[in-house]
Amino acid sequence: MIIDQQAVSLDPRDPDFVQDPYPFYAELRDHCPVFHWKELGHWCFAGYQDVSALLRDRRFGRQILHLATRKELGWPEAPAHLAPFYKFEEHSLLEIEPPVHTRLRGFINPSFLPRQIERLRPEVERLSHELIDQFAAQGSTDLIASFAEPVPVMVISRFLGVPDDMGPQILAWSHDMVAMYQACRDRAIEDRAVAATIAFSTYMRDLLKERRRHPAGDFLSLLITARDDDNTALTDDELVTTAILLLNAGHEATVHALGNGVQALLRHGSPSDFLANPATCAEEMLRFDTPLHMFKRYALEDLEYRGLALKKGDQVGLLLASANHDEQKFSSPEIFAPTRSPNPHVSFGAGIHFCIGAPLARLELQTALCVLFQRLPHLRLSAIPHYRDTWHFHALESLPVAW
Repeated sequence: MIIDQQAVSLDPRDPDFVQDPYPFYAELRDHCPVFHWKELGHWCFAGYQDVSALLRDRRFGRQILHLATRKELGWPEAPAHLAPFYKFEEHSLLEIEPPVHTRLRGFINPSFLPRQIERLRPEVERLSHELIDQFAAQGSTDLIASFAEPVPVMVISRFLGVPDDMGPQILAWSHDMVAMYQACRDRAIEDRAVAATIAFSTYMRDLLKERRRHPAGDFLSLLITARDDDNTALTDDELVTTAILLLNAGHEATVHALGNGVQALLRHGSPSDFLANPATCAEEMLRFDTPLHMFKRYALEDLEYRGLALKKGDQVGLLLASANHDEQKFSSPEIFAPTRSPNPHVSFGAGIHFCIGAPLARLELQTALCVLFQRLPHLRLSAIPHYRDTWHFHALESLPVAW
């Protein structure tokens, strides 16, 4: 990493950075917490105070083309081969701003309130036991493939009303689609993302047609019949994008949280530490080895922030994982502390784009890991895990464990 005043040169695919970015973040916070990342081409913020403030600052948003054209912003036209992907994202809750964001979130919020999500706890417990039954007698497993992936995938699939046997295909489509957000993507990544978007959308349209003919007690059926305050339903495109977003977002980060969290616990503590304090330990897992390392936003107007002049359409990167290790906010942040409280981490974001699935992710972490550690109290790492070359989706390739 090369630091020259407020300019930083750091390859986001550098193996040392991918495997352990936290020392790099500490150096950035010490020397230039606000910096221009040469390889990414935009300004970034590494400190907790800035990240927390900018997540809530309504002068920034997840989209900008609702306020200015590409020509006005000096952007080239979007590549034709990406048209299906960007068309899909036009209706994504994650990528839109009020008033459209407010309307769409209103359809989803009631079903993701903590008191509603709590009803899923017995299902998560049953599923966790069923999965562990499949490998408990083996004495070892890759916990990502056998547990961390299937738990959130099957929970969100069953919640929406997607058949269990679609789990592997949903994982494949999801991985290909979210790869669009990683650093240094190439044409092959883009082509796979577009193909996955088309295939996933086609599948979801067919499933929605089936639910219209035969409603069930699932969230897809509820979305089809839901109406907003103006008695208006979701359009077909909104239904498809919302359902796919919930499937993708409902498992992607939680898989990483489970894998990263178990690794952190086994390296710095023991299963008994989790069982003694499930809620606080789960929050520390989310803080200590954050699943999503960067959240990007656009300046919605010409503005100045901390002396930095930003023009309308400028993009900024908020380093959530760095903020979660800021010494000015967390005492001894490099120590994994299962009983850390309070723990105001920003792993779920903040402001109007605060993760709508946070209650579900928390329930899955607490419940699934309680079952895992009760069933396998002597769980230990059997090899050193390695992270995938995806950086800001901070995820293990595998998690070899034994007992």
